[in-house]
Amino acid sequence: MNDQEFRDRADLALKNLEKALLRSGDQHGFETDSNQGALTVEFEDPPAKFVVSPNSPVRQIWVSARVQSFKLDWDSDRSEFVLGADGRSLMQLLGDLAGDQIGGKVQL
Repeated sequence: MNDQEFRDRADLALKNLEKALLRSGDQHGFETDSNQGALTVEFEDPPAKFVVSPNSPVRQIWVSARVQSFKLDWDSDRSEFVLGADGRSLMQLLGDLAGDQIGGKVQL
């Protein structure tokens, strides 16, 4: 995948994630904001901030949440960014992390 393909795929993935987070945030009480190609998800109770951003040099999407860092690679078979350690998609990972943060289930 070249740089432009990565940017296009990452932009689409983050745009879809943002839409899902905005819908879910209304229901679960967290806020999502997009700024310069990165997404932030902020929780009030308990307080936390997640950051989701593309990393073009290594062609990954990085997620910083709950004092951890997650690096997702493009899976051409699934046509989505996937966490290599367990195969979760970007949506699944963020849903699981948000659910852990609020102490409930978050479906994105």
